[in-house]
Formats: sequence, C-alpha cells, structure tokens
Amino acid sequence: MLPLRDNIPHFRPPFVTYCLIALNCLFFLWEISLGPHLFGAIENLGFVPARFLEEILSTDAPLFQAILPTFTSIFLHAGLLHLVANMWFLLIFGDNVEDILGHSLYFFFYLVCGVGANLIYLCLAPNTTTPLIGASGAIAGVMGAYFSLFPTARILTLFLIVIFPIFLELPAYFFLGLWFLLQFLFGIFSQVAPITGKTGGVAWWAHVGGFAIGLLLIRFMVPDHVWLPLRRRWRNRPEND
Repeated sequence: MLPLRDNIPHFRPPFVTYCLIALNCLFFLWEISLGPHLFGAIENLGFVPARFLEEILSTDAPLFQAILPTFTSIFLHAGLLHLVANMWFLLIFGDNVEDILGHSLYFFFYLVCGVGANLIYLCLAPNTTTPLIGASGAIAGVMGAYFSLFPTARILTLFLIVIFPIFLELPAYFFLGLWFLLQFLFGIFSQVAPITGKTGGVAWWAHVGGFAIGLLLIRFMVPDHVWLPLRRRWRNRPEND
C-alpha cells in the first residue's frame, strides 16, 4: 500500500520538509562511509531503551549522553529501502502539514513526534537492547497531523497484488486509518511473539506512538480558526499536489 500523491496543493514551498529529506540522506551517506565502524555508530547514536533507563537513573552518566540518542536516532536508517520509504511518506504528507504549521513550528513538531515515539517505545519495551533507528516515528506524527487536518483529502494509492498493480483513490481517513490499524495489530503481535536477541525488526509501537502524538499535538498547536480557512481554500482549488 503505497501513496503516490494527494489532491491538496501547498501554498508555500515546503522548505523544512525538503531539508529534512536532505538531512536524512546526508546521514545515510555518512553511515555508508563508516564501513565496518557503522555498527558502533548505530550503537552509540541509536536509541536503546535499556541503556537510556540505565543512564538516566545513573548519577555518573551525563544527562546529555542519555538524551542525545533520542534525537540522533531519528536521522539514521537501517538501509536504502528503509530510507526511501520513509522519505517518500514524508514528501507526500509533510508539505501540507508544514503549510499549516509554518516552517519553524513544523520542525519543532517533527522533532517532538520523533522523540515522543522513542519514549513511547521505551514504555512498552524498556528492556530492549537493540538500537532503535529511523525517522518512522516522526513521520508517523506528521501522518497523524494530516489525518486530523485533512481527513477527506484523496490519496492515490498503489496496491501490488502479486505482480499486478492496482490504483485506487482513497480518502485520507481510510488510508491513514488502515495504516494505523496495521501498525497497532503488528505491535500487538510483536508483544505476543517478540523478536529475541539482536536480530532486529520493526518498532511498531514507535509508529503507533508517533501517530498518536501527532494526532493529539496538532489540535493544540493549530486552532480551528487558523486552519479551517486554509482547508476551504484548497477545496476550491483544482490543482493536484
């Protein structure tokens, strides 16, 4: 289930969305350049719930050392497919949320969702020693905001059934609601049949947490009288985004 485009025009260039995509790509190029030292960098800069709790509770470890990975982890990725998928979703949904929030507030919102997603994952998997990396939690927050702001927008979606592509235009509330439901169900399954050791996996609860944070936070950051006129404006404009 891949979103291809939505029908909402943006009214100002989404500079921060483009910069976030560029920054994530630069981080990935840096990861590639590390070669055999990559795993050590991910261990240090990825978010490790068990280590975070240990360092927060310790009187010896600097507080900065514990907090830094909650930010750096959201700019690291486990592979090219991980990066491309995340950046594509950010490109589709980020521009319109940035349009509503403005550049500075949108960047703050993105970071809060990313860090918040890490902390929610911490609450549900406090003993995990595998580093959590990726922008998925922050982007899930952007998707939650989009769900709240533009539920009736139309999302052109690609479904690949075996080798046959199917294109459907879905309302945003259905696409994003289905996406959230799948993350939640996979999260439940991961609790019942957890991945053992350091084999890796998907941090489903970070996705669920990021989406929930974005969904709630956007309602406090953007009052109805600010975004409702913009909503009416894009409805009267025929261009696709």
